Amino acid sequence: MIKESIQTIKIGLMAISLFALVACSSTSDTEEEGAMDGEGSSSSGSSNNGSARTNPGSTSGQLTQEEIRAENALRQTVFYFDFDIAEFKPADRETLSFHARDLAENSSKSIRLEGHGDERGTREYNLALGERRANSVLNYLIVNGASRSQIEVVSYGEEQPAQAGQSNNAYSRNRRVEVVSR
Repeated sequence: MIKESIQTIKIGLMAISLFALVACSSTSDTEEEGAMDGEGSSSSGSSNNGSARTNPGSTSGQLTQEEIRAENALRQTVFYFDFDIAEFKPADRETLSFHARDLAENSSKSIRLEGHGDERGTREYNLALGERRANSVLNYLIVNGASRSQIEVVSYGEEQPAQAGQSNNAYSRNRRVEVVSR
């Protein structure tokens, strides 16, 4: 009976602590937004950018939603293609835009685009297809801010499969462009 009472008290204290932490966090955000709104219209554009980022002096280490999206996008380095198609999938546009923006913001950074194909078709055809796929990604990156001098294009055709086998799954994993940091 006493143990149950102690556990109930502990749970209650944890719930109160959690509630207080959430309440303080919400109040702090609201106060910061109110302070930034009062800075005047000439600096409101820069204050909006500041409110979307973590305070540099802050020890919280929290990232904004945009920073999280960018980090996740930059982690994706393999882009898959449909059979006998050299154009990347529309779903990859946003991710590739983050890669282009990253290259544009970091002029010393360079990458290699490695084009691949599945084993169907001749060796020469697959080398050419891998190159067209890599060039498709290259062109998109350049149009979106990357410099051509930062990007190397290589085609391996069918020579470096990601997955061995002759199944549709293996074929689809092998039709790709990989972004490799140099």
